[in-house]
Amino acid sequence: MKLQCADRVLDLSRPAVMGVLNVTPNSFSDGGRYSDLAAALSRAREMVAAGASIIDIGGESTRPGAEPVPLQQELDRVLPAIEALRRDCDVLLSIDTMKPEVMRAAIGAGAGMVNDVLALQGPGAMEAVAASNAAVCLMHIQGTPQTMQRDPHYGDVVREVGDFLLQRAAACRAAGIGAGRIALDPGFGFGKTLEHNLQLLRGLRQLPREYPLLVGLSRKSMLAKLLGRPVEQRLAGSLALATLAVANGARIVRCHDVAETLDAVKVAAAFAQA
Repeated sequence: MKLQCADRVLDLSRPAVMGVLNVTPNSFSDGGRYSDLAAALSRAREMVAAGASIIDIGGESTRPGAEPVPLQQELDRVLPAIEALRRDCDVLLSIDTMKPEVMRAAIGAGAGMVNDVLALQGPGAMEAVAASNAAVCLMHIQGTPQTMQRDPHYGDVVREVGDFLLQRAAACRAAGIGAGRIALDPGFGFGKTLEHNLQLLRGLRQLPREYPLLVGLSRKSMLAKLLGRPVEQRLAGSLALATLAVANGARIVRCHDVAETLDAVKVAAAFAQA
């Protein structure tokens, strides 16, 4: 399985690791640590050296209840990082954004992938990606980042998430985005309770198999509920979730701790292929 990402092709015959680079002051895990450009570049280089295949750059927090960031502020946060990393690092860059203006500018600056928690449902977002050769990751969310955890509910969470992702992939293809440019994300923690998240993890192989599956489980609040640990003490739990996800078919794992996650992913992939 491969993913076409502008001028790069991401080989997913083995699962890949996507490193998180939040250039925001208020992200749930590392808010403020990498909002300075020099710190962000240093962190990105560390993740590339540790084995990250993708660096996912975000300038607006999508934590529950987070307030939207003005367009210019988001651009000012992400574009310098993308431009510098494009010059300095041989790695695929992803832009984590909901805004079509940011998508266009980031792709122009060198991002090969758009990671959109709204699955290109925002006005102009589909057109922004369709006009490029960039890949897109379509994520499921119930509600918005401001409302998603107020009262999430499903009849059958695995079926409903799978149906939504198939519908969004079909909409992308109808808009001219080729199947080889599409990845899917079930959206762990985005409008889901702990039980919903666990059902999704168990049911990953029931989700659409024709597109690569990306999962983001690193340090999430479901681990606070399961383990009672603060965000900085969730590495072991994150690795357990990554292992289970890859063993159940995930091809891209989005994480904060790249070296450790890559080890877990390699073991899980070997187990799945045995």
